[in-house]
Order: sequence, then C-alpha cells, then structure tokens
Amino acid sequence: MTEILEKTERAYEGGQNRPLRGYLGILAAYGGTVAVAAAVASLANRRVPDRIGVLDLALMAACTHKVSRRIAKDPVTSPIRAPFTRYEGESGPAEVQESPRGALGELLACPFCLAQWVATGYAAGLVIAPKATRLIGATMTAVAVSDWLQLAYAKLMKAAE
Repeated sequence: MTEILEKTERAYEGGQNRPLRGYLGILAAYGGTVAVAAAVASLANRRVPDRIGVLDLALMAACTHKVSRRIAKDPVTSPIRAPFTRYEGESGPAEVQESPRGALGELLACPFCLAQWVATGYAAGLVIAPKATRLIGATMTAVAVSDWLQLAYAKLMKAAE
C-alpha cells in the first residue's frame, strides 16, 4: 500500500514538492474533527437546525472571513504559523506574507484554506453552543467592519491630501 501511495505521489508531483501525505493528514484531521463535533452534538441531544437564518449566515460569513485572515495573516498570530512557514515580508495593512513549509504551512498561511475549518467550527458552534457562537460571530464581525472602516478612512484621508 505504501508503495502505491509513493508512486501516486511521485506521479502527481511532476517535479514539484507537493506534500500529499501532509494533505491526507489534514483531510483526516478535518474529518475526525467533524466526527467529534457530530458526536458531541448527539451526546448533548442537539439537533441541526432546519434552516440557517440570514443574520446567522451574515455573521458566519463575516466571522469566517475575519478569523481566517487573522489566523493566516496577522503578525500577532505569527508564532502559531512560525514552525510551518517562513516570513517573507509585509503584504498589506497589518498583514504579513509567509511562504509555507509543508502541508500544515499551506493551511495556516492561506485564509481561503482556513475558511472551511472556521466555517465548519462556526456551524458546529451553532448546533452545540448557539449563544456563545453568535456572540463570537458578532464580535469578529464588528472587528471586520472596523477594519473596513479603517481602510476606508485611510483612503479618504489620502484623497483629501
């Protein structure tokens, strides 16, 4: 079995370093996390909602955006990423650019990749602890809106010069 996996990995890489085993580990961790969340919800006798309201969807979207960027790009969270990434420089207002080292580095440095994990966590939170999840969602949405207002204000100030 290992030989088949190694052959598949070499054929897929095409001369590039693609950490398929690391990706497989990340996929397994994601599936395991979802299974644990489902088990916790079941043990707590929590049920999946019949529908997600517009406000919950808006909070989930804005919170997912902000938390994903905060984990992947914020200088303050760089100690979490440091074992798996290499600092490259600044990439935008209050953000850093890092190159990944391995599959976990790709996950941690990519807000698009992290968004699935964050949104899944938020969805699980809506089932297991909806009040706390909505409070966290509202908080991170406020942070996201504040960031957008800060950027708009800076742009207006620059235009006024």
